[in-house]
Amino acid sequence: MAKKIYDIKPPKGVIIEEDDLKELEKESKKNLSNAKAIAKDVAAVTQKRSRASQRQPKKEKKSIWKPIIITILIILFVVAVYLFFKLPKAEIVIWPKVETLSFKQTITADKSVEAVDNVKNVIPAKYLQVTKANSQDFPATGNATDEGKASGNITIYNKFDPVRTFTFKEGTRFMSDSGKIFVTFQKVVIPAAKKVGSKITPGTVQIQVQAIEGGDSYNIAPAAFSVPGLKGTSFYYSISAKSTEAMTGGYSGKVKKVTADDIQTAKDVLTEKTTADAISDLKNQVSSEYIVLDNAILPNVTKASTSTKVGATAEKFNYQVTVVASAVAFKKADLEQFVKSYIASQMQEGKTLLEEKLKIDYSASLVDVSGGKATLNLDFSSGVYKSMDKHSMQLLMLGRNDKQIRETINNVLGSEVSNVEIKFWPFWVSSAPKNQKAVNIDLKFQ
Repeated sequence: MAKKIYDIKPPKGVIIEEDDLKELEKESKKNLSNAKAIAKDVAAVTQKRSRASQRQPKKEKKSIWKPIIITILIILFVVAVYLFFKLPKAEIVIWPKVETLSFKQTITADKSVEAVDNVKNVIPAKYLQVTKANSQDFPATGNATDEGKASGNITIYNKFDPVRTFTFKEGTRFMSDSGKIFVTFQKVVIPAAKKVGSKITPGTVQIQVQAIEGGDSYNIAPAAFSVPGLKGTSFYYSISAKSTEAMTGGYSGKVKKVTADDIQTAKDVLTEKTTADAISDLKNQVSSEYIVLDNAILPNVTKASTSTKVGATAEKFNYQVTVVASAVAFKKADLEQFVKSYIASQMQEGKTLLEEKLKIDYSASLVDVSGGKATLNLDFSSGVYKSMDKHSMQLLMLGRNDKQIRETINNVLGSEVSNVEIKFWPFWVSSAPKNQKAVNIDLKFQ
């Protein structure tokens, strides 16, 4: 007998009848059949949709480059239109012929004048003054012997009989027993001796003496002294002296001394330096608009001295110099104004002064610094060329081509032009634009 399979397991204790069992089996088969049918329908629908999606055409993506390219083309068109109508210009370079005019003239720079006067040939001047003082030490070059003189105290004895006082004048000489001579500094009065019976007590006085020469050989030990001036008289043996201490202070050595050449050299060197400093200070006080000629400067030494005397022993000495520098100056602009006015008065009508070719040489022939005047010799020249109104020339060039422009320049300036150069821009332009601002005329000079 075949084994039965139940979709639903019956609970324990429940007895299922055979008919009920058959009924359940039938129901189970029915449900299984329905599930298979549903699965088949789902698979059919899925397959149908898949075929439909394969047959449906794909949508095309829209391109982003097309509007960008169109925008660029529009911009390029606008730029091209602007370049064509707004940027054309003409550059016209003209080289006028230049004639050189040269002149010589004498004028006066005067501090009493306030303005340039081409009739009187005078320009304003300015008086300047600077004081410069210098002090400098200079070495002494002379050689000398420096000797210190020894000195000390001696006691003079007067035992002359009959007793009496004795007087020595300043500078009296005393000689030591070793032969060294010393002198007194002052007048000396020696008291008389005292006599009691046959016994005599000398009168004494202590004085200071100094060696007559320098050197350490006079630093002698205590010694006995005689008075050479009394030799041959009765007083020679009655007047004597002696020292109880050694003489001191004597020495000798080589030193420098100031010579006349030393002082003259110091004067020359310091005067030259101070003069140069004064002139430099004067020029530095003048602004760049002024001109100061070297021969229009007057230096004056007001002090040149030293307190050191010729022969003084010293390693160095100080010298002082004071210099007052005066000058006459004039403005460069005033000089150029005079020259330009002079040339303008001499050149032909219809000519223009070419300032870049202006050349001026000058020198002072006569200078009165204290009076604030200087006579100047001028040698000057400049180029002149045919006068030209650029504004009018621009109007004549509007709308004309290269040939027409050259003909116009020739008609206006003729032989006064040496060369003409014409350039149009951009490259497609073949004639000058009708906008005056776009036509530029430039003058060049060889």
